Amino acid sequence: MITRKEFLKKSAWLAAGSALPLLGANKLFAASSLAGITILYTNDTHARLDPFPDNAVEFAGLGGIARRASMVNKIRSQEKNVLLLDAGDVFQGTPWFDVYGGSVDLELMTKMNYDAMAIGNHEFDRGTEGFAEAAQKAGFPILASNYQVKDTPMNPFVQRLLVKEFNGFRVGIFGLGIQLDGVVPRDLYGDVRYRDPVAWARGMSNSLRRYHHCDYVICLSHLGYRYSDERIDDLKLAGQVGGIDLIIGGHTHTFLDNPVSVTNPDGKQTLITQMGHGGVRLGRIDLNLSERNSPFGVNSRFYTIGKEI
Repeated sequence: MITRKEFLKKSAWLAAGSALPLLGANKLFAASSLAGITILYTNDTHARLDPFPDNAVEFAGLGGIARRASMVNKIRSQEKNVLLLDAGDVFQGTPWFDVYGGSVDLELMTKMNYDAMAIGNHEFDRGTEGFAEAAQKAGFPILASNYQVKDTPMNPFVQRLLVKEFNGFRVGIFGLGIQLDGVVPRDLYGDVRYRDPVAWARGMSNSLRRYHHCDYVICLSHLGYRYSDERIDDLKLAGQVGGIDLIIGGHTHTFLDNPVSVTNPDGKQTLITQMGHGGVRLGRIDLNLSERNSPFGVNSRFYTIGKEI
């Protein structure tokens, strides 16, 4: 394995890119000046900075954060308005985490201009202090609306929501984390308190719509796609909470070739998507905003990293 310094030097030029603009809240959205927004996303990358080995049982030769950065930069060169998001479990899975505890992952994601990530259960694998140490390298918001982190080392690095604005079109983003009890050892999550994700999703959606005047709402969820028991998952969440346009999920390592649509309590459609694990795929959703008062047109696809560079 190459050293951290060598890897960062090798990857930096691939990860270079311009930050997205944040425009004033008083600017009015103009359909003629904003045709669309491209949403790129990952989940459960699990410290897979290098490609999978050529002799791997699955995904041989695929993935790698430098290749992902190249794909992101290529898309940014073609599209003006791009969001780059992650649904959690950036930590744990390779020697990169064993040695550096997630700091290299967050540093490289910052160089790639990620806009936000959710907290996954493996972000607790070195405890709240280990998370806080690594999070100092994150130049983007880390979101978890249903975790109470007050009076823990995580508090300075976690926020509930984020609003991004493009020519007056406002995108609201919030994060949801999984039940910690039974998934994460008690001594690792310490005084972090888990709160009902359905109730907090309703609160975040309402806040983003009514008080932050968002036109589109994204949930970065690390709850999991589907369970056969009563545990809350992305499918149940979409059916119980209105106001969410898109759920970008994680935790269950589910490969969805196309987003799944669920009718929410408002009678509208919530899309659910997830890109497996290991950084093998980069998801893409394009919003057509040419008609603001109509349901936004959506096109989706994914890139298999290592085959499409």
